[in-house]
Amino acid sequence: MRLAAALVACAACGVAIAAQTTPPAAGAIPPVRLSDVTAAAGLAVTHQNGAAGRKLLPETMGSGSAFVDVDGDGDQDLLIVSGVWPPQGSAVARLFTNDGKGHFTEATAGSGLDAAAPSRVTAPPGGASARQAGPVAGGLEYGMGIAAGDFDNDGAPDLLLTGVGNNRLFRNLGNGRFTDVTAKAGLAGRRAFSTSAMWLDYDKDGRLDLLISNYVQWTPETDVFCAPDGKAKSYCTPEAYRGSTSWLYRNRGDGTFEDVTARAGFFDATSKSLGVTLLDYDQDGWPDVFIANDTQPNKLYRNNGNGTFTELGLKAGVAFSLEGRARAGMGVDAVELDGTGRPTLAVTNFAGEMLGLFRPDAAGQYTDSAPSSDIGRATRQTLGWGCFFFDVDLDGRQDLLVVNGRLDPLRAYGAGADTPHLFYNAGQRFVDIAGQAGEAFAKPKTGRGAAFADIDGDGDLDAIVTTNGGPVYLYRNDLSAGARSLRLRLVGTTSNRDAIGARVTVRIGRTSASRLVRTGSSYLSQSELPLTFGLGAAAKADDVIVLWPSGKHEALGALAAGHAYTITEGRGVTGTVP
Repeated sequence: MRLAAALVACAACGVAIAAQTTPPAAGAIPPVRLSDVTAAAGLAVTHQNGAAGRKLLPETMGSGSAFVDVDGDGDQDLLIVSGVWPPQGSAVARLFTNDGKGHFTEATAGSGLDAAAPSRVTAPPGGASARQAGPVAGGLEYGMGIAAGDFDNDGAPDLLLTGVGNNRLFRNLGNGRFTDVTAKAGLAGRRAFSTSAMWLDYDKDGRLDLLISNYVQWTPETDVFCAPDGKAKSYCTPEAYRGSTSWLYRNRGDGTFEDVTARAGFFDATSKSLGVTLLDYDQDGWPDVFIANDTQPNKLYRNNGNGTFTELGLKAGVAFSLEGRARAGMGVDAVELDGTGRPTLAVTNFAGEMLGLFRPDAAGQYTDSAPSSDIGRATRQTLGWGCFFFDVDLDGRQDLLVVNGRLDPLRAYGAGADTPHLFYNAGQRFVDIAGQAGEAFAKPKTGRGAAFADIDGDGDLDAIVTTNGGPVYLYRNDLSAGARSLRLRLVGTTSNRDAIGARVTVRIGRTSASRLVRTGSSYLSQSELPLTFGLGAAAKADDVIVLWPSGKHEALGALAAGHAYTITEGRGVTGTVP
């Protein structure tokens, strides 16, 4: 084991805070309400998927969003990826700055994100065969996902935007301005159908590396004509196309990246990847990677600590369903949930397949607990996309939000809107309380991405949902139970500036809970980097322990509830905000 010795003493890492926080009794429905504040918050964004009757595969897939503090004022700003990447003068992503109270003002103009997109697909009028369409002239056609991370350690988060064509890397210049450094960084010229991405420091050298997931080998000119009824063109399933390997880029530290995909053990041209998450699978302090694949086995890459990874999906029990089938993996998240000190994985799948909820049941092994639970029965007929664990009622137990949306009226399960899920963690089981969370939240929608953040500084977690070909929805958490939280923002010094990969353990009495600082997760989207620990009725945490990616261990002692703390590596608490 390569963990710092001090962390070994925390044998209960991952146990939900329970004894001191007086959470609701098992089966009780907490007073949770997620109110639609989209219009009041100043958001009026509709995703443009470019659908014009041609039934091109990417039309059904995007797009995502991210909560990022782009200007360093402590408030979570919002970026929303555009759908069809527009011509010169329009934005590849829209930027909204937060006033700290949950109201957003668009700041896209002049940000650099409104620079010319390289090109658009040249295609005949709607309804014509996609095989007659001209090529994408070297640029993005559809925007897909977003991942934010400070790759140059200058204190300002940078942006990686994925899409169909060339991905784009924007360096944050400060003052709400970005510049496109894709070519300078060595990331230009690689055409692909890229989806989710994440920043991680896989070699723990203090610099953020980049992992980009790729879906299938598709272009407008190679689009396949699929017709389930033998007549009308439909969106093809991924079986119609060859897979594509994900890419791992090592940060050289000079503003450029080196492709280490093959050398690190990530090359796999059979994968059709949609979701990616960071986790410490074996609790050795090195960041591991889980990738959700569509109609192909999921992949679990164990970090060997020497610049290489070993793929263990089949051995660990997360590659297939209990029936041995590869499912349509799309969104994914991982969190320490059940007291083992190891993460549980949630993977959204197609309608008829149900969500995968992989729980650790022995050393290095997982079992999908969904088929025998309420969460499996609830998700069997819904088509899942974005998902994330978060403590919606701040009782110390991690709940699960899942957004759903259908694809094509000519295919099984149809097209259009679907109801979301909000699974409350009742201790021994999950209970879907989407309906009790409010009519606006439970409203069917064609969901895709999902992310969370505390948008208004009240200590609880709010959520955004993106839809395909429809509006963005912002939900404010109107928690009325009086539960308390502890919010922690980490700043690395020897470690990477964002402290991605840091593990934080919060202890109350004899119980404790731990989280990783992460990018990625969900689907095409990114939640905020600060960590929120629900404390229930507790007035304080008795101890907060940080294991930094550098290996440095810090015990910070007691911290009071109801505050947001900045913790700087080697310096302890360096800032406090009520």
